[in-house]
Amino acid sequence: MSSSSDLIGKLETNIEIKAPAEKFHHIFKHTPHKVSNHTENFHGCELHEGEWGTVGSTICWDYFHDGKRRVSKQIVEAIDDEKNSITFKLIEGDLMEHYKKFKIILVVTPKAEGEGSIVHWRFEYEKHHDEIIDPHTLVDLANEMTKDLELSILPNMSSSSDLIGKLETNIEIKAPAEKFHHIFKHTPHNVSNHTENFHGCELHEGEWGTVGSTICWDYFHDGKRRVSKQIVEAIDDEKNSITFKLIEGDLMEHYKSFKIILVVTPKAEGDEGSIVHWRFEYEKHHDEIIDPHTLLDLANEVTQDLATHLAHA
Repeated sequence: MSSSSDLIGKLETNIEIKAPAEKFHHIFKHTPHKVSNHTENFHGCELHEGEWGTVGSTICWDYFHDGKRRVSKQIVEAIDDEKNSITFKLIEGDLMEHYKKFKIILVVTPKAEGEGSIVHWRFEYEKHHDEIIDPHTLVDLANEMTKDLELSILPNMSSSSDLIGKLETNIEIKAPAEKFHHIFKHTPHNVSNHTENFHGCELHEGEWGTVGSTICWDYFHDGKRRVSKQIVEAIDDEKNSITFKLIEGDLMEHYKSFKIILVVTPKAEGDEGSIVHWRFEYEKHHDEIIDPHTLLDLANEVTQDLATHLAHA
């Protein structure tokens, strides 16, 4: 009879690749459903519960291994973006016929010198009995998939300039430019009184209406309650402009930097009202992040709501 310690095993492998660590990590965190596009023995990955890229989510792989089509249902047990690591815990599927427990740990480490990284796969498992062979062929499968994904990443590597973006919109309103500017300079905490997707704005440091002050917005966007902590970076009363630089909050999960510039210009003499110009300047973390067009929609909506409020004030 085997002791439980005889049934516990671990297999590891290291593969050198030329692709950056964070890009390889990104595939298994955010887009495992695209792995099948780049390697022949993986046929799909479906999200069963939760959201892509989150701890606790459940995914199911469809793959080919040891001559057979197989499935593996897994929970994303841990993610560490600093170490580019992710841990999958198997809960159902073909492998569970042979193993009581099975974990797959992926860690991608940038090379100490030069380009590229080291992809480290570790399989930790407990067999049902001692006649089960250690899963060396799974290590081979991981090696093969890693090299295939490396080839898919290299031709598509983005330069930093590809990650930098800008979106702009102009909205005509009947309210005076200085009144609209005044709201965002002096009373952003009142915005939530006049538009439904903003729930509050708190002053964290400094004073309302001053450069260097820090404020935090509570708002609703893309179906979720979100927050955005910002520094008031610049104010120009002559141009009715204000610049907010984001420093914390939900958007910083997707962007290295993000600025919101608001400029309100009076219409030409003889025309009532003004032109509200919003500009977003940003740098994405990676090239699969979608440009924030829905934020422009939100800016349009809040502008129209505030213009209606000013017209009746």
